[in-house]
Amino acid sequence: MLQSLFTLQSRISQSKKLHCILVQYFLFTTKQPFSVTNTLLENPQPAPSSETNHTLIDLSSLNFAGIAKTVISKCSHMWDTDKGENFTNPSFKDYLLRLSAISPGTIRRFWRISELKPQGVLEILQGFEFDASKYEIEVKKIESLWGIFKLASEENRGFEHLPQSCKIMASMLVRVGSFREADCLLSSREGPGILLDGEIFSCLIVGHNWICEEEDEEYRGEEPKPSMLQSLFTLQSRNSQSKKLHCILVQYFLFTTKQPFSVTNTLLENPQPAPSSETNHTPIDLSSRNFAGIAKTVISKCSHMWDPDKGENFTNPSFKDYLLRLSAISPGTIRRFWRIYELKPQDVLEILQGFEFDASKYEIEVKKIDSLWGIFKLASEENRGFEHLPQSCKIMASMLVRVGSFREADCLLSSRESPGILLDSEIFSCLIVGYVGEFDLGSAISIYERMKRLSLVPSLSSYRALLKYLVELNETQLAFRVYVDAFEMGMGMSIKEEGIFENVIRLLCIDGKVQDARDFVKKIVTFGIEPSSSVINDISRGYCQKKDYDDLLSFFAEVRFAPDVVIGNEILFSLCKYFGVERASLYMQKLEQMGFCPDERTLGILIGWGCHEGKLRNAFIYFLEIFSRGLKPHLYSYNALLSGIFKSGMWRHSHDILHEMNDRGVTPDLSTLRVVIAGFCKERQFDEMTAVVGDMAERGLIKISLSEDPLNKAFILLGLNPLDVKIRRDNDKGFSKTEFFDSLGNGLYLDTNLEEYEKTMTKVLDGAMIPDFNSFILENCGSRGKISTSMLMMVDEMARWGQELSLPVSSNLVKRLCADPFCIKTVDNLLRKMFQSVYQLEEKALNKLVQTYTKNGFTFRAKILFNVMVQRHQIIENKTFTTQLMDLCNKGNLRGLSDCLLLARQYNWTPKFKDGIALLDCLCQNKWLNEAVELFETLLIVRPQMISNTFYAFLEKLCGEGFTTTACILVEQFFNQTNILDQAVYSNLISGFCKEKRFEEAFTVCDTVLAKNLTLPLDVSVLLITQLCRSNNFEKALALKNVCLKGQPSNFVSVHFALISGFCQSGRIEEAASLFKEMLLKELVPDAEAYNMLVQGYCRVNNLEKIMELLGVMIRKDLSISIPSYRNLICLMCTKGKFPFALSLKELMLPERNLPDCVLCNILIFYLFKAHNTVLVDALIDELQKKGLQFDEVTYNFVVQGFLRSKDISSSLQYLTAMIGEDLRPSNRSLREVISCLCDNGELGKTLKLSREMESRGWIHCSTIQNNIVEALLTRGKLREAVDFLDRMMIKGLIPDNIKYDYLIKRFCQHGRLDKAVDLLNTMLEKGSAPDSSSFDHVIQGFSNCHNLDMALDFHTEMIYRNLTPSTTTWNILVCRLSENGRAAEAEKLLYSMIQLGETPSKEMFCSVIDKYRSERNINKVSELLKMMQENGHSPDFDTHWSLISNLSNNNEKDESKNTRGFLSGLLSDFGFALKQPNTKMR
Repeated sequence: MLQSLFTLQSRISQSKKLHCILVQYFLFTTKQPFSVTNTLLENPQPAPSSETNHTLIDLSSLNFAGIAKTVISKCSHMWDTDKGENFTNPSFKDYLLRLSAISPGTIRRFWRISELKPQGVLEILQGFEFDASKYEIEVKKIESLWGIFKLASEENRGFEHLPQSCKIMASMLVRVGSFREADCLLSSREGPGILLDGEIFSCLIVGHNWICEEEDEEYRGEEPKPSMLQSLFTLQSRNSQSKKLHCILVQYFLFTTKQPFSVTNTLLENPQPAPSSETNHTPIDLSSRNFAGIAKTVISKCSHMWDPDKGENFTNPSFKDYLLRLSAISPGTIRRFWRIYELKPQDVLEILQGFEFDASKYEIEVKKIDSLWGIFKLASEENRGFEHLPQSCKIMASMLVRVGSFREADCLLSSRESPGILLDSEIFSCLIVGYVGEFDLGSAISIYERMKRLSLVPSLSSYRALLKYLVELNETQLAFRVYVDAFEMGMGMSIKEEGIFENVIRLLCIDGKVQDARDFVKKIVTFGIEPSSSVINDISRGYCQKKDYDDLLSFFAEVRFAPDVVIGNEILFSLCKYFGVERASLYMQKLEQMGFCPDERTLGILIGWGCHEGKLRNAFIYFLEIFSRGLKPHLYSYNALLSGIFKSGMWRHSHDILHEMNDRGVTPDLSTLRVVIAGFCKERQFDEMTAVVGDMAERGLIKISLSEDPLNKAFILLGLNPLDVKIRRDNDKGFSKTEFFDSLGNGLYLDTNLEEYEKTMTKVLDGAMIPDFNSFILENCGSRGKISTSMLMMVDEMARWGQELSLPVSSNLVKRLCADPFCIKTVDNLLRKMFQSVYQLEEKALNKLVQTYTKNGFTFRAKILFNVMVQRHQIIENKTFTTQLMDLCNKGNLRGLSDCLLLARQYNWTPKFKDGIALLDCLCQNKWLNEAVELFETLLIVRPQMISNTFYAFLEKLCGEGFTTTACILVEQFFNQTNILDQAVYSNLISGFCKEKRFEEAFTVCDTVLAKNLTLPLDVSVLLITQLCRSNNFEKALALKNVCLKGQPSNFVSVHFALISGFCQSGRIEEAASLFKEMLLKELVPDAEAYNMLVQGYCRVNNLEKIMELLGVMIRKDLSISIPSYRNLICLMCTKGKFPFALSLKELMLPERNLPDCVLCNILIFYLFKAHNTVLVDALIDELQKKGLQFDEVTYNFVVQGFLRSKDISSSLQYLTAMIGEDLRPSNRSLREVISCLCDNGELGKTLKLSREMESRGWIHCSTIQNNIVEALLTRGKLREAVDFLDRMMIKGLIPDNIKYDYLIKRFCQHGRLDKAVDLLNTMLEKGSAPDSSSFDHVIQGFSNCHNLDMALDFHTEMIYRNLTPSTTTWNILVCRLSENGRAAEAEKLLYSMIQLGETPSKEMFCSVIDKYRSERNINKVSELLKMMQENGHSPDFDTHWSLISNLSNNNEKDESKNTRGFLSGLLSDFGFALKQPNTKMR
């Protein structure tokens, strides 16, 4: 104690008076002599150290209570910082006096106020609202303001503070940590018209430290609830002793930053990493901003950029629009419909039949069927009374089903259910399967009922799909009815093999419809189908639940089936539970007569229940029966017998049971020990109990130390507190308290709560009779850590003892199994052991099941569970929604994803930040920008504390996936809300534009960065500098360099390297060398990369002297030459003819580079061929062959192409053949050039041989190869061979996309093979290649010359719709041929079309049509065409005039008789002839 006093003395040596008081109090208390002298006070003794020894005095008997109170009473006036002020009962003037010391100007006008008014209080508070001072002064100020605030309302009745006063006062109180006062004030102000600020409440939460404790996410499966301002809490908890620090933080956020403050948890305590390693974002609180609608704005501005069909007009598509889309798939099918302006039912049927069996990729198939469906609807919408043919409806419905448009197909079929319309059951069956796939049970059942009504038979696959779905939904009645229908249709056996039969029977039994299950099993037995053991077991369990054991017995007899031991034990356990052990024993005998074989657990069940019912004699009979059957008793049976013996008071026989266990090799466990201890405790045989405890300790069941009392250990094992259970000796003469005697005859009794004591013993003994597996499993589920395999073994053991998992236990087990890395089959097995519906599990367990099924790929089950939870309005966790959305996104199910996102918003889905960003990433990768932007808005709203992090992450995803333009619009909208536009935003945009090769846009952003003097990350700066130099924007590059170095001088080397690289690549080698020297002057050692840059730069300017200098330095410094430098050097040396230098360089590089020799040789071979030095090439090839080096693909290609350029075709072909012989694929260029050269040289045989080799290997024949081979064949008159060759290309799929057949189309038209020309034209269109207008011209002209004018007109119309312009020759031939064939009206239409397109018909075209009309004596048409002819600059010849005049004379006379201007007169006038007056006579 003295030592403590000295220590305290040294620590407060600055306060001598306090020291003296402590000494005085110590003297008075201890009564020890002690002289207090000046010396002691002036020179206080140092604290006890290793060199100062104090005589220790025993003061433990003294009472020091009250020492603190005495010291404080004598010293408190010395500690009072405001000792001059009277603040016992301060008045308004006292408060003013204190405040005037802080801001006298603010207070001065209130000195003369005797009674405060609400406005006066408000003005005082406003005067000090933003006057932040040191913390001590701040506390004093706000204390005085709070005093004035309270005084005003206390002294004046009816005084009502203004709302603004309350708000200011509350915020001030929060600022200094007076949270309870602020809370009290806010509570009293929660009335109408009082506007309170969320910021104050948020800070109150901070002050009160209301942190929601996060549960163990892995174990509980719940997402931690966000606590507010978690970073501030963290700092507060670390400095909880400093209230001042806490208040300063609150003051900083509220008053210094002047920003709206949202109290969050994740933002500050766990800040998310910046999008890039070099860009850090300062978290900014944006929670008060409203981002609702940002998605809609961005989508409206960007949707046209995301539309894959943005070039097509499908807002209100016409028939021609649909045809244009379909013609890209099968142009030959569509061609004859181009000229149809009104569809007929037969036309629609023919279009559909043309595409019925034309299966393509899914995306093409969807587009195709969407267009066909559009034509189908358009035909009936535009033409009233239009009636589709039945076959059209059938084909259309089957197509819709094929691409998943089930509702459209359903609607179509519903409208066609009328007499005479033959509907196909296959379509309906596919609809059922489709609706099941979309989890739409109502529609699937509706289709099924409709089929039954129409006497249609569903397919086997539809039965399977529907029944599986109904079983998963636990729709018992529906599943049973559908299965009975399937069985009656003869499909029972097929479906039985799928396990559906067992599941339907199980559902019936779970729902209590055991008789229905039994009757149906009886029915299938008559067909020779044997029920499986699981069916028998389920029916047995159903009867057990109904307690109808007699019917169960008759069922076994009926099916001639004996239950296995597991179900037999379950039956007997149920019988014991409800009807007693004796009836169970009799029932067992009946089962044995049917072939049931009980095991030791079966008899153990009877033993346990016999002991439980107090029928110990029967229990021993069952026990003996175990031995008579040659079985070994189970440990639980011994425990039950021990419990029964103790409960019957026969404790002495317990030793016999224990010896029996030892003899039989049954090792007792802790449960046995607890039974024995409880029995001896019940009988008060504590000596026996002590011996048992010692024996068990020797066996290693328990651990007990030498100093530990065995009795205490026993009580602990029983769950008792040893301090509450005492064995005491009865000292009364009459032994009134004695309960038992010890070995010495002393009377003893238990000093404890006997009622609780007896309850505990009875509970242990009763629990040992019938093992409570549910409690054991539930207890283990509640423990932390991973679930053990022993627990799963306990579940299996439980089934063997005839017990069932309860629903709470099943729910907990499911949650634990889903949380731990167990196989999904383990979960399924557990659910199978439950004889309840899975939907009866707890909501948390169902959520875990959905999550686990989804993660393990069992999406069908997961989706069914999820949908049922939605239908039942159960709670769905955030993680469940997240796993569902991620699965839909990964599978590319856009429609399902949109529906799930909509549902998630309705459930207020709040994903974790990392989950939300992962989902955004997945959406961006799938190019689902609509959904991504909508999800982005959702994340902004539900995670307001993560707004800035979400924005930066989404921005990075957009820029990284090639959507930088969208990112710009997003930035614009975000900036309008937040005014955030920092270097992180600019760096992402620049990176995105550069990745998309849109460098001009990147440079524009760079200009903005330079104008704002912002610093970009190093990687972005380096990328930009290089690109700026390549674009000759050297000034911007240098400016960016200066900005980069100004912000981060450590980036000097990287930035200079970027500049050197840019200068070298743009040919500014002098500037690059200057920068290089600058680095050397700064004593910076350039690496090999810098030297290689300069080498490549000097190679570009052909400065061999500088190159040699640099190479010398690099060799001396042992710097490696890069492959690009080597390539440039070889190119320069070969160009200048310095071949020995090139060879020497190769030898120099070989030992340095860890590369195959062929890489260096390939480069050398290439440039030697380029320099036409084949001699050195041959020598180099010989050298490689001598070294045993194998040519790779590059070597062969270089050699093949090199010899071709050297006109050595034989060598080229030789190496090409060798390359193919080694199973290496030549490049397209090599094949193309070799075949072209062979064809040019007339070596058709070699060409065809090479082509056949390519065909056998499945190599694509490019346009050049096909054109050359076909042209060579046609030149030699081998037309048939040319056609066969092209047919083989088509059949074998060796035609590339964007094939060009324009030349071959012309050639086949010249050879009269229009059919093949059309095939080639169709192939081009199908491969996405647009033919030239000349191809259409040749085909049209060919058909016109063959007088197949309908086909010519079809091609002509298609050509117009494809925006191709026919040649004048094509127009001329078409018009003339139509006129010649008596189709003048169509020829005339072509003339009008030609004029509308801006073309001028020739005189020949006009004359041909006019001649035809003239021959038909169609005078009006002749007149119209003559006028049109003149308007287009053509004058009719004399023969046409004269013929027309002679034919129209009669008409002229009629016109004159009517006193009107005749047609002929008008015509002549139009042609320039003067009209004669009616009365004028001709001379």
